[in-house]
Amino acid sequence: MPKSKSCRAALAKALDALKADVVHVGVFDFGAAFRERRLRREELLAGADTAVFANVPPKWDLAESILFPGPYRSETVRYDIASLRPYPFEANAAALVADYSGPQAGIMPRRLLAAQAEKAAAMGYDIAAATEFEFIVLNETAESLRAKNFSNLAQFAPDNRCWSGQTAAVHAGFVRDLEACLAAADIDLFSLSAELGPGCFEATLKHRDAMRAADDAAFFRLFTKAFCRQRNLTASFMSLTGAGFPGIGGHINLSLRDRASGRNVFGAADDPNGLSATAKSFLAGVIETVPELFPMIGNTVNAYRRLAPGSWAPKTVSWAPYNYAAAVRTAAETPETTRLELRLPGSDMNPHLAMAAMLGAGLDGVQRRLKLKTPAITSGGPNEIPEGAERLPLDLLSATNRFRASARARALFGDPFVDHYAAICEAEDAVFRRVVSAFEVQRYLEAG
Repeated sequence: MPKSKSCRAALAKALDALKADVVHVGVFDFGAAFRERRLRREELLAGADTAVFANVPPKWDLAESILFPGPYRSETVRYDIASLRPYPFEANAAALVADYSGPQAGIMPRRLLAAQAEKAAAMGYDIAAATEFEFIVLNETAESLRAKNFSNLAQFAPDNRCWSGQTAAVHAGFVRDLEACLAAADIDLFSLSAELGPGCFEATLKHRDAMRAADDAAFFRLFTKAFCRQRNLTASFMSLTGAGFPGIGGHINLSLRDRASGRNVFGAADDPNGLSATAKSFLAGVIETVPELFPMIGNTVNAYRRLAPGSWAPKTVSWAPYNYAAAVRTAAETPETTRLELRLPGSDMNPHLAMAAMLGAGLDGVQRRLKLKTPAITSGGPNEIPEGAERLPLDLLSATNRFRASARARALFGDPFVDHYAAICEAEDAVFRRVVSAFEVQRYLEAG
């Protein structure tokens, strides 16, 4: 994302519009965590054209263990003024995203997504995208979790049932205040309601352009977690929090719009499923390529626990109109609202990487004018694998091995990113292969 010569002036004007005297400015790392510094307006503007940030976040894992050699130093960054938004936890404050502009630039998740948005624009398309997240609220604090070693988690709203009107009424204040907090950060919700399981809620965000939608998703998680912690609660976005909790998803809804007319190019009133040839080629690209990009969608060991037998998560490379068991659910109520919903990610996804993967695969399908040869599935449920559908990777290591070997992943995102990101995922997997759980000891210690 290029920075104009008048970055300081443009940034000052944007800060004026928000009446922001303080700015939380940072970068998103590979786990979609926001690594920030808090600056006064004067200091931010003074360094607007020469800004730097530590180059450590691209070099560590989710637990902040360093994986790559140095040098560890400050590197230049560029402020994305379009990312500026109100900061909901402090008066007269804003949040601002920075992107590395030096050696780390080409491998960072936001840069990958920006490249796909630029590719879409060159093809004549704008992108309309939105995410929806299921999340679990726990009746735990940071201190209580550590006191019990993160076991026997106390439930919030233990009596909740799916889409429960009673839960909505009992916890109306919590829902209302969370929505107000998010609205104060310019995160616009379509809905926020109870979902399946104890303490489970689902938030559907309104559509934006691709980068703003991914930023909204990342800040939604950050601000929801902070909101809960301020109330002596904990929000979990783990794909599977543990026994007694449901697997939770983070779905991506996406459509392409003609840049000249604004028309949704995915819709076709004369098609039985409401899909245009462009939508079918995009869908064919997703079905063909996303299995090779799967670590960009599921980047934690826990993400694959959601795909275990018995869950409602899609387990195959499949599509179908409105079918919740499909990897891609097509929705075409009208030509203007037609969209594709990628249902594979868990709520712990990196939204910039997952959206880049969906766009990269889909736009590649459009460019190659792929034909949609895979029939829609007509069944699917918690323990059902539709006939003829390709099974998705069962664990992070097998997914990463396929990703590292994928010529198409390298063509779409470049060798530096694929090699760097594969190393991060391999290290994440290795950590868990050295850990023996209490359940494992119970099962095997005295057996045989």
